[in-house]
Amino acid sequence: MTTPRKILESRGIRPLKRLGQSFLGDRNIIGKIIGILDIRCDDVVIEIGAGIGIMTEEIARYAGRVIAIEIDPYMVKILRERLKDYLNVEIVHADILAFDFSSVNHSLTNKKVKVIGNIPYYISSQILFRLIDYRSDISCMILMFQKELADRLTAPPGTKKYGIPSVIVDMYTICTREMIIPADCFYPAPKIISAVLKMVIRDTPQIELKDHKLFFKIVRTSFSKRRKTLLNNLKSLTRQGYNEKDINQALQIAGIDGSRRGETLSAVELGTLSNAFFLVKYS
Repeated sequence: MTTPRKILESRGIRPLKRLGQSFLGDRNIIGKIIGILDIRCDDVVIEIGAGIGIMTEEIARYAGRVIAIEIDPYMVKILRERLKDYLNVEIVHADILAFDFSSVNHSLTNKKVKVIGNIPYYISSQILFRLIDYRSDISCMILMFQKELADRLTAPPGTKKYGIPSVIVDMYTICTREMIIPADCFYPAPKIISAVLKMVIRDTPQIELKDHKLFFKIVRTSFSKRRKTLLNNLKSLTRQGYNEKDINQALQIAGIDGSRRGETLSAVELGTLSNAFFLVKYS
């Protein structure tokens, strides 16, 4: 059976640590992950970090179109060799953090794209936030993260692992943990355990937001110093056009006690607070 190790060794290629390269070769697990995405024949699927194309090949058997994104030129060469017979596969040599998801033409089916990928652990949060920025173009994401980050993304308010990523993910997606993948399923085996999350993009956020950028700002500010109260953290907004009267008024409008800590607030409460700041500024 063709394995990542055999494919790479036959070409004299070693995985790059700086890119966090670790290739999933367990076809049983690959099949289960693809099954979670529920691919239809008219779907456009974007794969992040296609690597040597083992998962790409499986996706191509079901999807109408596959866009395989890979930053490593050596992997791109392998992809083009291995998948040359798949006419529905487009291989894109690009950095995922520079890829424009809105550029994907899916007008024929009028469906949003689906995203799948083994996310490089060293830039997981950056990739996740970029994907959420393109939420109007994406219907669903099946992403593999370091288990530690997956725990944070699914953590409830008031817990130690609950933080900025937890709030953002909860506001814009319905996120579920699907499976845990041991390190020995990869080549080379990473020093961490991986977890697969399914994120279905909500048709609308949990609460109607007056200003999405302001929401992100309020969330970041609320968590800036976890040991401080919400009010003390929000006082840093005095350097951004708000005064203390504005801050207290926003808390009153939102019905939130400023003596609470940021990590006790749900995504809806933080959305309500950001809307209150919007009203204070523009009313």
